[in-house]
Amino acid sequence: MAQLTVRLADDLAREVKAYAASLGYSVNSWVVAVLDAAVNPDLETSESERTRARLERAGLLVKTQGRSRAAAPDRRRVERARQAAGTGTPLSRLVSDGRG
Repeated sequence: MAQLTVRLADDLAREVKAYAASLGYSVNSWVVAVLDAAVNPDLETSESERTRARLERAGLLVKTQGRSRAAAPDRRRVERARQAAGTGTPLSRLVSDGRG
């Protein structure tokens, strides 16, 4: 089992000791539980929360205010984009011309 040494401000160390004791934990067991909760996505209650926790730890989650979703795109703009898709130079030509 690995050991970890952490330097804390005296006030914080006192607060941690008091809080752990108030919950009936040793400082070590409380700190281990807190650290495990901070990094273990399996402690989340649903698959989406576990996935969100993994993405957040990887730095891939963008937090937004509230839970609102973006408005749907304008249907006319989507249709124009669909019509324009695929009308450019094919990738195979760019590659064969040495521009890819």
